[in-house]
Amino acid sequence: MYGTGGRHRAHRAARAAEQEWGTITVNEHQNTTDQAGTTKPRHRADRRFGRTVIGLAAVAGLGLAAWASTADAATSSTARATPTCSAAALKVTFGRGLAGGMNHQGVVITLRNLSGRTCALRGYPGLGLENSAHKKLTAHTHWGNTWYAHNPGKKTLALKDGQSAEAVVAWTHANTGTSGAVRASFLEITPPGSTQHKTLAFPQWVDHGDLSVTALARHINVTS
Repeated sequence: MYGTGGRHRAHRAARAAEQEWGTITVNEHQNTTDQAGTTKPRHRADRRFGRTVIGLAAVAGLGLAAWASTADAATSSTARATPTCSAAALKVTFGRGLAGGMNHQGVVITLRNLSGRTCALRGYPGLGLENSAHKKLTAHTHWGNTWYAHNPGKKTLALKDGQSAEAVVAWTHANTGTSGAVRASFLEITPPGSTQHKTLAFPQWVDHGDLSVTALARHINVTS
């Protein structure tokens, strides 16, 4: 009986040990599976997702930079493509005559593009006086406000064929023969950026040869 009881107790102990060992094995297997099959793949997926987002952001940034660069280049190219209006491309005429008290006088001058293509003007026209023999007379040109109009400031004016720009010229005139007065017969008008001028009949007395002129604009409001 002792032998039989001992064998039964040994058998029960072995079965208990086997069950315990089996439990440990399953738990270890489950722990290993959790680490390798669940946690690690999630970390790798997160890293891959992060790299993807960063990559897309970088591509988007490059795209915006390229677009901005292209836009700047296009604007610069358009500006370079518009030539300055030459004197030969323009028809210069007198517009509205301006009068006032205290010996003030003035006139609107108009520069019309007749070149057949778009050209640009910016700034102030150059002025000069000539006598009846087209000999230059002493003259001084002052840029800015005039008696009749505020200066609009320098602006680039792209004129299509047929379009025009204008400026206001002003001076004072004393009685004929007054000391310091210049008797002119012609007015020279030089477009900005040009070395050539247009000549218009200008039978005027101009005190000291002093002329004031505004910058060119598409239209200038005047008072008279």
